[in-house]
Amino acid sequence: MSQPISTKPPSGMRDFLAADVVRRRHVLAVVQRVYESFGFVPLETPTIENLGTLLGKYGPEGDQLLFRVLHRREKLQRALAAGAVGELDLADEGLRYDLTVPLARVVANHRDLPAFFKRYAIQPVWRADRPAKGRFREFYQCDVDITGTRSVVADAEVCGAVAQVLRELGFSDFRLLCNHRALLRALVAEAGIPPAHEALALVVLDKLDKVGVDGVQRELADKGVPAAQSGALLRLLAEAREAGALARRAAGDGAGAEGARELLALFAAAGGGPAAAHLTFDPTLARGLGYYTGPIFEIACSDLAGSLGGGGRYDGLIGMFGKQPIPAVGFSLGLERILLVMEERGMFPPLGIGPQVLLCRLPDVTAAAAIGVATALRAQGLRVEIYADEAKLGTQLQYANKVAAPFAAILGGDEVAAGTVALKDLHTGEQVVLRVAEVGARVSRAHLPPR
Repeated sequence: MSQPISTKPPSGMRDFLAADVVRRRHVLAVVQRVYESFGFVPLETPTIENLGTLLGKYGPEGDQLLFRVLHRREKLQRALAAGAVGELDLADEGLRYDLTVPLARVVANHRDLPAFFKRYAIQPVWRADRPAKGRFREFYQCDVDITGTRSVVADAEVCGAVAQVLRELGFSDFRLLCNHRALLRALVAEAGIPPAHEALALVVLDKLDKVGVDGVQRELADKGVPAAQSGALLRLLAEAREAGALARRAAGDGAGAEGARELLALFAAAGGGPAAAHLTFDPTLARGLGYYTGPIFEIACSDLAGSLGGGGRYDGLIGMFGKQPIPAVGFSLGLERILLVMEERGMFPPLGIGPQVLLCRLPDVTAAAAIGVATALRAQGLRVEIYADEAKLGTQLQYANKVAAPFAAILGGDEVAAGTVALKDLHTGEQVVLRVAEVGARVSRAHLPPR
């Protein structure tokens, strides 16, 4: 006997029922409206990118999390016939890992874009990661990026757009952490960690909030960094957190001084926007992706161990696809993390889900007559469902409760002839006979408790 087919989606991926979809639409509508109010224009890129586009952009750990796509049928058959059966030989494309690398490819490919290209993108991405609370293998990112300028105004604008989204969604206690890659590199060098281990140290340091000081030291030791060097790095980071440390480094001319000055300029520029009250310097912030070159950002929320989003400046990435380097800065919000916190905090406003009116038809009403009345009610702006089968009125009213419809419109032959319906309030039990044209106003006036 064959094994039954599992009805569960793949690990780390989900089905979204009506309530989930409506909450997602609510958040995405705010994101889109705010991003466009900052002058960003939409961009969508393919689900699948060439593997050469993706590899080498996210660091060694990121490359391991790419979903790879096998050759198409003919190419696969040729590869197998030639004996090329290794993983890299059988895959030449991959699922989108983020929205930043595809943007870099687009900017390098389309020479007619504005000198300062402000784009937003809201699309799913895929990572072959281990699923956990708030962490999925398929999830949406909501990105804003500005290419073509090194101005601190661009950094402040992407931070401001993200902060405004969170504020309009009802968040007030988030922190917008910021650091600078030049500062981090300077601290790594001062700790005596050689350049060959710099990228490794930053990847491990990015896990500090998850694994703690001891976990970072153990992982660095496992990867060949002596305890004395990892201990020195953690001490330097603690010192950098002290009040005035950023200003002192910015006033000097040593390693990392220019990065510190850039951060102070960012704080000053953001002072006129919605990000100002939330910006916080955090010298331990690393951001594990390999393409960051300057300021880096992350959203911290007290209810979540990870972050709500992150980003930074990546002035070298676009140049990897073309002859000319093009500066860029961006920020990405994680939709799933935002939804998780909002649901746990009860932050969603009342959202219209399902029908406002279930149209119940008695046996003497034809399907055509019921559809005509439903059409007239929908023209009044109501969400209307017709009970499709022939059934007793009690069965139809039970179904109305099941789908949480606040009203039932009962339609019999007499009502069809008179152009009326019997409108039943399923909260109070009150029932009135109204002309079809009056139903929309009556439902709209009703102040209904949540169902």
